[in-house]
Amino acid sequence: MGLSFWHLLIVLAVVLIIFGAGRLPRVMGDLGKGIRSFKSGLDGSDKDDPSKIEKKD
Repeated sequence: MGLSFWHLLIVLAVVLIIFGAGRLPRVMGDLGKGIRSFKSGLDGSDKDDPSKIEKKD
């Protein structure tokens, strides 16, 4: 049971109604940045990087 073309079309129409066509690129960009940071957090690539570690006084 997957998403059909009509499901995606309805979701797109609802998103356009809620956010408007002007704000949609910004919302998608923010979503992409969030997904990217989530994936990098799961990867743990900055775990051993000393420049990313905060120094406490």
